[in-house]
Amino acid sequence: MIRITELRLPLDHAAEALRDAVLARLNIPSEDLQSLTVARRGYDARKRGHIVLVYNVDCDVADEAAVLAAHASDQHIRPTPDTTYHLPEATLPEGAPRPVVIGAGPCGIMAALTLAQAGLKPIIIERGKDVKARTVDTFALWRKSVLTPESNVQFGEGGAGTFSDGKLYSGVSDQRHLGRHVLEEFVRAGAPEEILTISKPHIGTFRLVTMVMFIRAEIERLGGEYRFETRVEGFKMEGEGAERRLRGLHLSNGETLPAERVILAVGHSARDTFEMLREAHVEMDPKPFSIGVRIEHPQSVIDVARFGASAGHEMLGAADYKLVHHASNGRAVYSFCMCPGGQVVAATSEEGQVVTNGMSQYSRAERNANSGIVVEVKPELDFPDDVLGGMAFQRQWEKAAFVAGGSNYNAPAQRVGDFLAGRPSTSLGDVVPSYQPGVTPTDLTLCLPAFVTDAIREALPQFERKLRGFSMDDAIMTGVETRTSSPIRLRRDRDGQSPTLRGLFPAGEGAGYAGGILSAGIDGIRAAEWLAASL
Repeated sequence: MIRITELRLPLDHAAEALRDAVLARLNIPSEDLQSLTVARRGYDARKRGHIVLVYNVDCDVADEAAVLAAHASDQHIRPTPDTTYHLPEATLPEGAPRPVVIGAGPCGIMAALTLAQAGLKPIIIERGKDVKARTVDTFALWRKSVLTPESNVQFGEGGAGTFSDGKLYSGVSDQRHLGRHVLEEFVRAGAPEEILTISKPHIGTFRLVTMVMFIRAEIERLGGEYRFETRVEGFKMEGEGAERRLRGLHLSNGETLPAERVILAVGHSARDTFEMLREAHVEMDPKPFSIGVRIEHPQSVIDVARFGASAGHEMLGAADYKLVHHASNGRAVYSFCMCPGGQVVAATSEEGQVVTNGMSQYSRAERNANSGIVVEVKPELDFPDDVLGGMAFQRQWEKAAFVAGGSNYNAPAQRVGDFLAGRPSTSLGDVVPSYQPGVTPTDLTLCLPAFVTDAIREALPQFERKLRGFSMDDAIMTGVETRTSSPIRLRRDRDGQSPTLRGLFPAGEGAGYAGGILSAGIDGIRAAEWLAASL
């Protein structure tokens, strides 16, 4: 088959226009085009008054070799890539312990599924509860201000991505098409088939829950075993230096589980695990992350700012955005995890702290758009002498947000107009905040570093120039967004193992190698392949 990329057509093009465009691009008669399939569909809205659809298509033609030869200089006409995934081949030696996956987020789930499909019958250890029980605990925080530290937005089956927009796109290099394989597994688990073709696929929280349950059942059918509400508290090791090897896991139930090959797929909020890893002398480095606020606007304002007269078009859906500003204090300010038609949610995992995140359902039909507006934190400037200094930095401002919100899990909030004017908010305007359990109007400078608030104040008028209405007075900012990514990166060698603890395969967001559902799933597959290769 031949793949044509970057076919551009008007937003309201006729049904036959795509076929006509393919024939014109390939310069072939109609009878030579035997089939046509859309591989990807997106849009280009950079010119608000002239939005176009952008297609990648796969086609069967009568003489493929001749057509490719005639267009050899056209980089947008190439053979369709082979995206077939081939499972690793491995056999567990007789008497060897089964492989273990720590963490049942996107990385751990895809690692475990790959191992199970390869016949290696993994054991999955998850500190939180199964996804249904976890959902009950999460709603208890949102609706009743009751936090369960081991079962919440951060901890439990499905990982932090379960309560998010369910975005399934990533900027990672993916020459082996592992991302396509992740999406195919998600479709098999119940995701809509459109995620295989639209340029910015998402599935929303409720669909993620049922998919996670389906994948668990598949792993168990293939011989895998789940152990929920079980935390890894230490390692059993032997040897010294470069020869030090993993031999077992000390679990919170008092058991020592024999283990020689373990994928560590904890999330970015597993702070006690990071401390345990440091005590075990597992090599790690401090990593940049970002902190800031969640900002909310009426979705209609964002739709018009992005799409103009085309706002509301069924082919476009709820508009998103991506913004960045390099502030004069040397910090980058950018939008993060933008959730069209969604809500701001409570995402803390520790008592006496407030953390925000964003979430959308598949429909993206809620009144407000929300996004993180965050500022980069630099270890060399902000905590230069402590590998785990980022954790302390996050906790400091999460505790301050808890106090500023009223010490009851309400979040501190401020109108954009008040924030730019440097005065506390005492009331809210027309934009109704979606954060549950509630917000307290206040001054966000009480719970953010000065370099963050200074950078955001500088960035908001610049963002207004790109999106009209972005700095509207009544837009609401809710604090604090601190869990943008892991504050550490665990070192791993070219074979995927820790250089100071052989048999440990760090992977995913917590290890510092992913950012989002899709990239975490990709890294989980890689970790499973490395583990299989070690056999």
